[in-house]
Amino acid sequence: MRLLDLTLSTPEDNLALDEALLNEAEESSEPRETLRLWESPETFVVLGRNSQVAQEVNLESCEARGIKILRRASGGASIVTARGCLMYGVVLSYETRPALRSLDEAHRFVLETMLSALRPLVSDVERQGTSDLAIGNEKFSGNSVRCKRRTMLYHGTLLYDFDLPLVETCLTMPPRQPEYRRNRTHRAFLTNLPASAQALRDAVASAWQARPDDTSWPNQRVRDLVASRYGQRDWNYKH
Repeated sequence: MRLLDLTLSTPEDNLALDEALLNEAEESSEPRETLRLWESPETFVVLGRNSQVAQEVNLESCEARGIKILRRASGGASIVTARGCLMYGVVLSYETRPALRSLDEAHRFVLETMLSALRPLVSDVERQGTSDLAIGNEKFSGNSVRCKRRTMLYHGTLLYDFDLPLVETCLTMPPRQPEYRRNRTHRAFLTNLPASAQALRDAVASAWQARPDDTSWPNQRVRDLVASRYGQRDWNYKH
């Protein structure tokens, strides 16, 4: 698996790159799998593909603070990302891993791989709900998936030094909650992993057996996706 540890210059570019890597793999003549790691220096909100801004975002608060509101290609609820939140994404091939066509198996496989990476650093991490990772009943990782015909993108968050009160500033209570949340506020529900960014990067890359190579990243695809989607208010604020 290729390792791409790359943060681009804008939030729009960073969201576009995850989708560009998926599309590149989908169109490749042979299986192409990538682990990408990145961390935004800028605070922004990321809506799920079908999220409603009015339901999930404190719009007035975000606009007053100049916090961008963007939308990703995968499902799930809205998140906030910034420094202290390591983002990861794996593009996986159904040709190499046909069992992942079952969404339940995809969740199990990816989250168990992530847990194997994290447990040497934090022994009591565990899976909660459908696609969360937590310490006890406090969440540090939310995840979502985008499936295509030959490939899938599974990506999510790893909170390690994040300004947790910022989430309540930007987001409302989600319209859908896993049972283990028990209607707790964002601040009461979320936690940071007690690990450094570099330790997390190294552990995740090792668990996926991902190695950097000299393959270029899909620069033009990113520009095209930003122009047609991630840079467009109609996409980001759609109902």
